[in-house]
Amino acid sequence: MTNYPSKLKRFFDGYNMVVFTLIILFLYIPILILIIYSFNDAKIIAGWKGFTFKYYRLLWENQNLKNAFWNSMTVATISTIVSTGLGLLTALGLENKYFKAQKFFQGIIFLPLVMPDILMGVSIAMLFSFLRFPMGKWSVIIAHITFCVSYTIIIIQSRLKGFDNSLQEAAMDLGANRSQFFWKVKFPIILPGILAAGLLAFTLSLDDFIITFFSTGRGFNTLPVYVESAIRRGSVTTINALSTIMIMLTLFITFISKPIRKFIF
Repeated sequence: MTNYPSKLKRFFDGYNMVVFTLIILFLYIPILILIIYSFNDAKIIAGWKGFTFKYYRLLWENQNLKNAFWNSMTVATISTIVSTGLGLLTALGLENKYFKAQKFFQGIIFLPLVMPDILMGVSIAMLFSFLRFPMGKWSVIIAHITFCVSYTIIIIQSRLKGFDNSLQEAAMDLGANRSQFFWKVKFPIILPGILAAGLLAFTLSLDDFIITFFSTGRGFNTLPVYVESAIRRGSVTTINALSTIMIMLTLFITFISKPIRKFIF
């Protein structure tokens, strides 16, 4: 007697594996091509001209690229620290059930998440122009804090929602004051959410182009803005080399993140 359920299960298992493989290929073949062509001895991608490391050497000698990289790191670091701090304070404030305007402010927090980046970039540029604020490093930092803080608030809020409030009563019964309860009990529990919010804010800031493009000034480029201008000039192979280095760095951070999480938590 034919066992139709087992045959059907094998069919769908094979189908799912084929679909999964196609999706993985669709996602990672472009990245693999980018890595391969970063070693291509050609100024433009018109075919394989030979193997070379010279574009990696040119990256090291490119002072404008180094400046753009450190600008991105500076902006991302400062905006991450500030937006995570503001996100923590706001999330703790919205946790108060007696705060009557909680729903109103919750809606305002979600607004930057659904607003198109180009609209937000134009509005920030108009605000700086109206205030006659100098466009450059600090205008970019303020703009990044503006759109990162919503993400940090939401992530920290999600961590706070799972917090057991009975721990506060237990800590108070054992003689702890509010400050001791927060730093010794509550803060360690919500710390993973704070770190997750900071990592997301750092990634968003480092990767942003549109809002940075509208809020930066002459002479101050972040890495995404520099990459866009380099591609327009035709320096594709150099950008491929830069992208390969960033991919390797991302894989390294991903590889070491698990033992780091075990060490911290």
